[in-house]
Amino acid sequence: MEGGDLELGELLAAAEAAPPGESVDVVARDLQKRFGAERVSFLFVDLIGRRLVRLTAIGADPDDPDDGGPIDLQGSVHEQVLRSQRQHVEPDGQGGRRVITPVTNRGDCLGVLEVTLQCADDTVLRQVRDAAHALAYIIVTDGRFTDLYHLGRRTTKTSLAAEIQHQLLPSSPCCEASQFTLAAGLVPADDIGGDTYDYTVDRDTLHLSITDAMGHDTNSALLATLLVGALRQSRRSGCDALRQARDAHQALLGHSRGLATGQLLCVDLATGLCELVNAGHPWPLLLREDTVEEVKLAVNLPFGVAAPSSYQLQQLQLRPGDRLILLTDGMQERGAAAADLAGVIHDTRALHPRDAVRALTAAVLDACHGSLKDDATVLMLDWHGDHRRPDETGRDPQH
Repeated sequence: MEGGDLELGELLAAAEAAPPGESVDVVARDLQKRFGAERVSFLFVDLIGRRLVRLTAIGADPDDPDDGGPIDLQGSVHEQVLRSQRQHVEPDGQGGRRVITPVTNRGDCLGVLEVTLQCADDTVLRQVRDAAHALAYIIVTDGRFTDLYHLGRRTTKTSLAAEIQHQLLPSSPCCEASQFTLAAGLVPADDIGGDTYDYTVDRDTLHLSITDAMGHDTNSALLATLLVGALRQSRRSGCDALRQARDAHQALLGHSRGLATGQLLCVDLATGLCELVNAGHPWPLLLREDTVEEVKLAVNLPFGVAAPSSYQLQQLQLRPGDRLILLTDGMQERGAAAADLAGVIHDTRALHPRDAVRALTAAVLDACHGSLKDDATVLMLDWHGDHRRPDETGRDPQH
């Protein structure tokens, strides 16, 4: 059905029939069959969010000059595509058109699909966008069965501590829904400092956490493993932020693994009411109506302190248009103190959270001259409000 509408079912079926590491090849063959596409490749965004790594389809020319190793994102056309989430078309220098299309799943920018076409009319370009959208879902699904996509995102050697730390994080650093958009970033110290962030969404509640396990290297990574495991077990048992805090505290005490700070939040998706616990953690920042201020919470003792302690459940009412920023101390202390975080937050208020997070971590890296003494982690939440409308069946429409 050359030139016809994309048969999404056929594409997904072909992807499922192929080995998990050949998703790009399935899409490439589809585009080649229907449009005579050339040089089809997928470019991953690396773990730090600063470079792209090309995964070329099987059978591609190994001497292709475009396959020259990692590409710096800053100032590139690929950065423009990822930021705007718009397809880009330009001459390829040989009479064809190079088409660069974002590959994104629920706000998580996985990378871009790059295709060379001889014919690139509106219908073809729309179907390439459809193929890129399908590829995002295919990659997310196949990532459960292969390490290929994990390897593709790594541009530096990974230590054991960094491997442990990375596996504790959600599979996606960004998520979009009708009520909110969130994004996170973690820049590890030269000697891993034990930071983690986490989130999940159920029918009624958005759960967020940001934690900092004290120590460095594998010791902090192992402590973080215990902490995140305890929080997830408690959360998945249906516990609120207060019970999660108590369970995490008891887990650290029971195993004598050390101390950790943390901030746990439960946001009601219908009202924007946020219930939270602060366990010795830096205050969040709130951008509201063009002003950045600290949210001055009561601060309880860190998790694992062997002393009589209790945790206090506090409330924060989010309003549509609010941007809430959770930080670890690596974003504010030592060399990072020279970064004007409030200024960066204000100046990037119009950007998508994933781009604002990248600007914040870049400011901290610059302030520390590229060498961090502690992990620097940020979790950013944009609250839009509950815009869902039930359909005739009483279910909420998909966003």
